[in-house]
Amino acid sequence: MKQAELIERVKELKLKRNAVILAHYYSRPEVQDIADFVGDSLGLSQEAVRQSADVIVFCGVHFMGESAAILCPDKTVLLPEIDATCPMADMVSVEGLKREKENHPDALVVCYVNSSAAIKAESYICCTSANAVEVVNSLEADEIIFVPDKNLAAYVAARTDKKVIPWEGHCPTHHQILREDVLKIKEKHPKAKFIAHPECRPEVLELADYIASTRGMITYAKNSPANEFIIGTECGLIHGLLKAAPEKTYYCISEFACCPSMKMVNLEKVLISLDKMQHIVTVPQDVRARAKKALDRMLAVKIR
Repeated sequence: MKQAELIERVKELKLKRNAVILAHYYSRPEVQDIADFVGDSLGLSQEAVRQSADVIVFCGVHFMGESAAILCPDKTVLLPEIDATCPMADMVSVEGLKREKENHPDALVVCYVNSSAAIKAESYICCTSANAVEVVNSLEADEIIFVPDKNLAAYVAARTDKKVIPWEGHCPTHHQILREDVLKIKEKHPKAKFIAHPECRPEVLELADYIASTRGMITYAKNSPANEFIIGTECGLIHGLLKAAPEKTYYCISEFACCPSMKMVNLEKVLISLDKMQHIVTVPQDVRARAKKALDRMLAVKIR
């Protein structure tokens, strides 16, 4: 089936199912183009809550579908590729987190949204890359167990007086962006501003002109007087950047800045998901209730 036929068929099934398609900034360009909404993981889940659709097709990885299922228990959430998992989310286990909590009984657990529903349920509060510092600083506890990303934990630790106990997890895509990569590309494009995601290594963030979440990067590039940008995150974001500010130039930090899991979803899988109503994401009610508390606490934090 040709791409144009695929797109038409997807549109037909979307109407039939009363469905909405959500796609992450890191998904394939053609998937982003067919989506009703493109954004970061939490923003898309919040968008799902606002929709009157019966079916949510989440073009992303498993924890993103779980977040939508937690926030939208009355809707059917479909994940086009069931094997699309997040390596970083898989680096923390419930058993391991429970042991860490026992080792630090006075600490509160702050859980990055890039984690499973089960880990969210074991946490006091969630955070995003955009609000992690504000979330940590909003807590009365002096000690924070931060899971699962040690790089985001280091970013937060440098911006708070609290003791941050990091979990030894990381995003492989961001973690393999090296200081040498940045220096090499900055030498090649000296006028370009380097914008980086806080999942990058601390020594990479030291070289950044601006540090932001994916959505924050788009806002910065769009409003900046600069015309060239080096993008320190998964290079799928460049598609969104070109849509927001097509007159500007963007350079991917590395040919390896690609998340294989995020690229697993294609148009054919979106079509099959809608046609067969697969794969339905479910979260056990007891886990969902506890995980939602952690998300609700985050949403209650006022961001300046």
